[in-house]
Amino acid sequence: MPSSAVHTFTDPDDYAAAIRAGTVELTVNGRGDFTAKLTRIDLHRVWMQRFSDKLPRILHSANFAGRAIISFRTQPGPSLLWGGVELQAANIIRHNDGTTAFQQSSGSACFASMSLPVEEMVSVGAAVAGIDLTPPKDVLTLTPLPSALARLQRLHAAAGQLAEEAPEIIANPDAARGLEQALIEAMIGCLGKGEVGEDSVAQRQHELIMRRFRRVVEENADQSLFLPEICKAIGVSDRTLRLCCQEHLGMGPKRYLLLRRMQLARRALRETASSVATVTEIATRYGFWHFGRFAGAYRSLFGEMPSATLHRPPA
Repeated sequence: MPSSAVHTFTDPDDYAAAIRAGTVELTVNGRGDFTAKLTRIDLHRVWMQRFSDKLPRILHSANFAGRAIISFRTQPGPSLLWGGVELQAANIIRHNDGTTAFQQSSGSACFASMSLPVEEMVSVGAAVAGIDLTPPKDVLTLTPLPSALARLQRLHAAAGQLAEEAPEIIANPDAARGLEQALIEAMIGCLGKGEVGEDSVAQRQHELIMRRFRRVVEENADQSLFLPEICKAIGVSDRTLRLCCQEHLGMGPKRYLLLRRMQLARRALRETASSVATVTEIATRYGFWHFGRFAGAYRSLFGEMPSATLHRPPA
């Protein structure tokens, strides 16, 4: 049954949890009040999402396998890197099946995604445009004809407006079917013509290193990690890892690991009753031993002292 929902957020964890993907983790790396908006639209076969968030952040996502997914910007803005590649306003990204990747924004980011089941994408691509739209082995960046991309963006934006102002239209099966057909045609129009960005051997190698880096971080989520240990586990030099992180995350691995531990500490403070644990206990759990420095950095990043987070009712 077609459906839609529009949500706004002031907490990055809540925003990440609402994004339709296998798993999503979001690490804020800019000061200020976090705000975000997410629109989700499910038609008969097409799934769509529209995203808007206002602070620099790093997002790691693992997309659903079995879906052919594209992404594009809905507004120009600050740098938005996807897998180390800049997503320009004139580009579309074709994701590989079940992909995991880092996305890094240096400020306000507005973008959208759209997907079909893989078999549907392949069938429609062959029937409508005579092209093979099997998800690529590696992420591809396309530059469609400007008129084709403009049409897709207008239709996607119109669907988002309906979700906000007239969700009953999207919920109508016949109306949803007509909208879906128009969106599919517009998407194929973008994918069937235009220039394909070339990826390099170095780019693919760096993506592999970042997947290994992510796996080491996930396997040691509650532990303080040090660069020599990480480099040994991944099998790369310190210099190579720093280069890859700068390319994909916009910062070095030490800074990213610090911000991630800070985010994990905040999550624990939000979810723990003050009668169960103290700020000191939670800080040390995530490798923060200088408590005054931790409190100052926490306040600078999240706008409040850790004790204020802890003493609010658990989320």
